[in-house]
Amino acid sequence: MKEPLRKRFIFWGFCLAMAGLLFMLFISGCRDKAPSACTQGLGEPAYLKLHRSGELKRRTEELWNIMKSCRLCPRQCGVNRLAGEKGFCQATSQLVVSSYHPHFGEERPLVGRGGSGTIFFSHCGLRCVFCINWQISQGGAGKPTSIEELAQMMLALQKMGCHNINVVTPDHYMPHIILALDIAAAKGLRSPLVYNSCGWVNLDVLKKLDGIVDVYLPDFKYWDSEMAAKYAEIHLRGAKNYAEFTRETILEMHRQVGVAKPAKDGLVYRGLMIRHLVMPNRVAGTKEIIEWIAKNLPKDTYLNIMQQYTPTHQAFEYPEISRRITRKEFEEAVRWAKELGLTNLDIQ
Repeated sequence: MKEPLRKRFIFWGFCLAMAGLLFMLFISGCRDKAPSACTQGLGEPAYLKLHRSGELKRRTEELWNIMKSCRLCPRQCGVNRLAGEKGFCQATSQLVVSSYHPHFGEERPLVGRGGSGTIFFSHCGLRCVFCINWQISQGGAGKPTSIEELAQMMLALQKMGCHNINVVTPDHYMPHIILALDIAAAKGLRSPLVYNSCGWVNLDVLKKLDGIVDVYLPDFKYWDSEMAAKYAEIHLRGAKNYAEFTRETILEMHRQVGVAKPAKDGLVYRGLMIRHLVMPNRVAGTKEIIEWIAKNLPKDTYLNIMQQYTPTHQAFEYPEISRRITRKEFEEAVRWAKELGLTNLDIQ
């Protein structure tokens, strides 16, 4: 290689290396300075007040006692999980975590530049035939985890620069989560808590979370009880169906945290954010769900109309849901929401 060419090659190689180093330092700085609710002038996460007063620990004890005859979800199996018994969800009192990491695929107001600090819990009170995470939710894949380890996960996610702690499918492990939250708060946790659930929640349990959860992120999956029974094994004798429970749940969530409004940085630190997955052949009852939201909640209620339905797991056993949705099916859902005056739509 000629000398001028060699020097030029070395020069540009040095420039590229320095650019890469500066980029990594920039990203690290961004994560270290990821804004919290406090720095945005929104006050502290809700749970800190209860932590300081000792109320958070008392609520944990109440929730823990519920596991003696488990009623944490609407199935109310009544099994003694503290004695190792298993109900429909197959969870005992042993906490099982599938994974935890910054998640950049959640809703944009939760992701920001640092990601949403998601913790995926194993098992689930539903048994959706099209669940994309069925190995975790139905197969129980995950690692037995102590409550102290869960608290450390929360702190680690905060240190990574995540904007929130996002507990995914938390209902059957809420006693463990609230106790870990109490431990982590004592060690400096200041990130908002996101309750990411299927929407099918025991109302009495939900009321015990008042003043603890900052952001509620429920799914509204089905309108018709027959569809819920068919695709999620919700067929309780003499009990309210999925839609009835979920309507009550969402109204209570809204009462607790109100409308999700972004801060100056575009992130949501408090409020209700509803998800609805559009399914083929209108089996989810999308129009009825949107009509109910428009009638019973403020018009600026955050609604994520999701189009990513993918047939998986046992979905191919049901011809009507064995395909992805069409563009027309998604666009009609968006049209319904706009015609009904909903203004805070996430239709990415």
